[in-house]
Amino acid sequence: MTDPVTFDDFLKLDIRVGKIIAAEPFPKARKPAYKLVIDFGPEIGTKKSSAQITTHYTPEALIGRQVMAVVNFPPRQIGPFMSEVLTLGVPDAAGEVVLIAPGQDVPLGGRLF
Repeated sequence: MTDPVTFDDFLKLDIRVGKIIAAEPFPKARKPAYKLVIDFGPEIGTKKSSAQITTHYTPEALIGRQVMAVVNFPPRQIGPFMSEVLTLGVPDAAGEVVLIAPGQDVPLGGRLF
């Protein structure tokens, strides 16, 4: 277990729902990954993300999928690619990433609370 945080600490994280509109292999990443373009709606727009999700997903199957992402971390350089958001997932029994998503389609840009 990690150290406790306050509710105000939680509120500092801006976690939003977006829809993947583009996905392609990222062969220059150290670990197998995809480069994603995610649409977070008119307030935030589109953002790029690198995600190590190649075990359970193909680029084609990702298009149109809603995902959750932290949108207020600073951009992070990953090889030649600038990742602007952190796409969220949890490990399966083998430690491979399974994406976090709403249980039904919701408006893009909706904030987790």
